[in-house]
Amino acid sequence: QPQLVESGGGLVQPGESLRLSCAASGFTLRYLAVGWFRQAPGKEREGVSYISSSGDRTNYTASVKGRFTISRDNAKNTVYLQMNGLKPEDTAVYYCAARTKLFSGSYYNKAEYDYWGQGTQVAVSS
Repeated sequence: QPQLVESGGGLVQPGESLRLSCAASGFTLRYLAVGWFRQAPGKEREGVSYISSSGDRTNYTASVKGRFTISRDNAKNTVYLQMNGLKPEDTAVYYCAARTKLFSGSYYNKAEYDYWGQGTQVAVSS
C-alpha cells in the first residue's frame, strides 16, 4: 500500500535546527513532486516548501525562505526538509505530500496532492 512516512520532528529551542525526512514505501517518489505542509493548532494547513520531481524547481513560503531547505534523494526514495534558525512560530505538525499531477501553477493546492503522510510534530520553545 502506498505510504509516506515523516520523521525527524521533536522539541528544540529557538535558533536550533531539525531535519525532517519523508520516506515513501509501496511506490517511487522519483517521478513525483513533493510538498511539505504544516498545521499549527487552530490554524489551516499551509504549504511550506515544494520540490519538483527532478529537483530543479523549489519553492518556499515567505516565512521560511532563507531558513529552510528542501532536497530529495531519489535513490533513497526520500525527501528532506532542513530547518535552521527555528522560531516558536514554526511550531506545528509537519506533513509531506506527493502529487502525480503536472504543475498547474499552484505549489500548495492541497487538492492536487495524492499521497499524504501522517505528520511529525515540531515544537520550538525555550
